[in-house]
Amino acid sequence: MVSKIFNTIAIHATTQHSRSLDIARQCQEVLSNKNIKVVFTENFSKFKESKKTSVWKDKAIIQKTDLLISIGGDGTILSSARKYGSQGLPILGVNLGKLGFLSDIAPEDISLGLAEIINGKFIEDNRIFLKAVINNKQENRIALNEIVIHSGAIAQLMEYELFIDDDFVYKQKADGIIISTPTGSTAYSLSGNGPIVHPSVDAINLVPMFPHSLKSRPFLVQGTTTIKIKIGEIYKAKLSLDSHNNVTLKPGDEVTIKKASSKLILIHPEEHDFYSACRTKL
Repeated sequence: MVSKIFNTIAIHATTQHSRSLDIARQCQEVLSNKNIKVVFTENFSKFKESKKTSVWKDKAIIQKTDLLISIGGDGTILSSARKYGSQGLPILGVNLGKLGFLSDIAPEDISLGLAEIINGKFIEDNRIFLKAVINNKQENRIALNEIVIHSGAIAQLMEYELFIDDDFVYKQKADGIIISTPTGSTAYSLSGNGPIVHPSVDAINLVPMFPHSLKSRPFLVQGTTTIKIKIGEIYKAKLSLDSHNNVTLKPGDEVTIKKASSKLILIHPEEHDFYSACRTKL
């Protein structure tokens, strides 16, 4: 049990689907009955049914709320994490998706689940972000699951050089490479035969995508490691962050990837168990 006080809670969803609105209303009712101030992200700007419904801008939500409830699937959690979680706002997921690996509370459990969390019966789970820097130009490019460098086309190889802490590892032709966090080890990386990594492990996972080699295997490196990918001189590539924010890479471009300074705080019910989630959802 964690004795954390939530005085103001924001509710977020990426769509205006009627089911999301119904769940948002239910959350609002449960929290209001607990004397919690409830506000909504701007995605709910059309959801102004009464004067009691407050829609806040992102800056105010980040600065003045204590928790964000993300309604949707894992994709909604990922977008919430990048926008709000990376700024220090804890996130609780209500699962409306098919998998819901990061979202704990099912719609039918909202009343009891929220009540227990408000009463301090929850677990705080710290997750790392990765950040990518292209050619030493500092921009806000972060990912919770994975950063993928790929050829940008189906069944097309690219060539890249891999450096770990400035040590040359190999030059390789492949469809690309997945660099994932422990959170992302149960996502796209898993589809590429990467290992499952417990979220508490401070590590970064590197998984080649369809390498043209009999020797290429995934690497698991320390979370403090700096990874550099240099694109081959005659190859173009794409960089993707959590399957979002695609960036075109030119021949010779260098991408530096390492753990970001910010962390995500996920809020789970007390009965949350990582291995149970692996067993039932993968």
